[in-house]
Amino acid sequence: MTATDGGAHDGAAGDGGAAGPGGAAGPGGDTVAAVVRQWRAVRPDLDTGPMEIIGRINRCAALLQQAEDAPLRRAGLSRAEFDLLGALRRTGHELTPGELARETFSSGAAVTKRLKQLTERGLVERRGDTRDRRVAHLRLTDTGRDLVDGILPEQLAYESAVLSGVDGVRQGELAALLGGLLGQLEGRLDALRT
Repeated sequence: MTATDGGAHDGAAGDGGAAGPGGAAGPGGDTVAAVVRQWRAVRPDLDTGPMEIIGRINRCAALLQQAEDAPLRRAGLSRAEFDLLGALRRTGHELTPGELARETFSSGAAVTKRLKQLTERGLVERRGDTRDRRVAHLRLTDTGRDLVDGILPEQLAYESAVLSGVDGVRQGELAALLGGLLGQLEGRLDALRT
């Protein structure tokens, strides 16, 4: 593990504390702190600061994804399928497969495959475009809308429970920091695509 791939690591933190920003020890330690210490031992000439941030973001994402998908599994949905259903629900109007791909950061081929499955399950319906037969417009069926509306509160309750150890002020600070980072990354990626 490089500390940025989010993978599991069985090594225990040797000093019992995680190296936080500026090297401060955090409570209980974490797997990324152990990895960073190992890299510092073998390559003290490298700045591992970025690894401490990106590694923790990736590790948190991997752990959250594993647990957060439980309500989806019970509903027989994958995360990617729920993202498509959620995009149709939150936008409140029909979308084309291309628009859904952009909304969910997915490839067109992946969206097409998922839409086929969701349509077969009666969660999404297609309507052909009257001017261009190659274009399909998609919307949730009543069953699809009810499914999303039923799952979302459970998802949000889970997320609230996960964050319950972080007070409201710190949650706001964390959201702002992550929002700033995400905005920068999205801007850079958009610039590289054009």
